[in-house]
Amino acid sequence: MAKAAAPTAERERAQRAADNRGRPTATVAQAGEYIRYGAIDTLHDLQRPRTDEPAEVSFIITTQVMELLFALVRQRWEQACDALDADDVPAAVAALRRGTAAQDVLAESWDLLASLTPTEFNGFRDALGEASGFHSFAHRHLEFLLGNKSRRMIEPYAALPEVHAELERALARPGLYDAALRLLHRRGLPVPAERADRDWSQRYTPHRGVERAWARVYADARPGDELLALAEVLLDTAERVTRWRHRHLMAVKRSMGAKPGTGGSSGLDWLAESAGADVFPELWSLRTSA
Repeated sequence: MAKAAAPTAERERAQRAADNRGRPTATVAQAGEYIRYGAIDTLHDLQRPRTDEPAEVSFIITTQVMELLFALVRQRWEQACDALDADDVPAAVAALRRGTAAQDVLAESWDLLASLTPTEFNGFRDALGEASGFHSFAHRHLEFLLGNKSRRMIEPYAALPEVHAELERALARPGLYDAALRLLHRRGLPVPAERADRDWSQRYTPHRGVERAWARVYADARPGDELLALAEVLLDTAERVTRWRHRHLMAVKRSMGAKPGTGGSSGLDWLAESAGADVFPELWSLRTSA
């Protein structure tokens, strides 16, 4: 039935366009459908500043935009994981490439706060209390997919059973890089057994054997080689993670300097450490050793 309905709907849209001479229409029914589909009224009701500082609205909207983009990036990365598990490298590469587009927008979202002055930030900072982007469960899920696992980081979400359960599952499953290494192992490349099958709840740590396996991939530079395409799109992904972290660091440095973070961190020092940590480390280290 669904297949038969699609051409009918298409014909109806074509007829409406012809009747309207190609001009869009705006009816009460159409506006209501748009609002309901995207929950637009709800979306615009979610900006609720706690102070009179105008810049707080920009801060809230930027936070909300990033949260939505975290969800989109997670979807792409999970699609890539599933494709790698199914030995479908082209599908994994396609999902990761779509993910990099979302990551680019995510990094550029910091531009919305690029001109936030210390005076403006101080105008609403106290209203944040101890709230911090560090507490984002959507971002935590991305970090788990990147291999930055920590059971302790699930504990703050105990009061949110569904979120807690999702993070538990993410902690126990192979991350994106793990899935790639398992695929290389299945393809006969020399990925060490302790990296192809390990306790997935533990943080990923570099291994020289993994670097050698990736070096083998890069040694075969035939056009169209799918494993080389996978390596490069993983590096594209990793580079964008670092770019987002660095933009975070600079936004904080510009708006509040070296003050401690609202979430209890040391602020700039902690962000700089995070920005300096390589994502998918052997893909970077082999460039020195090659």
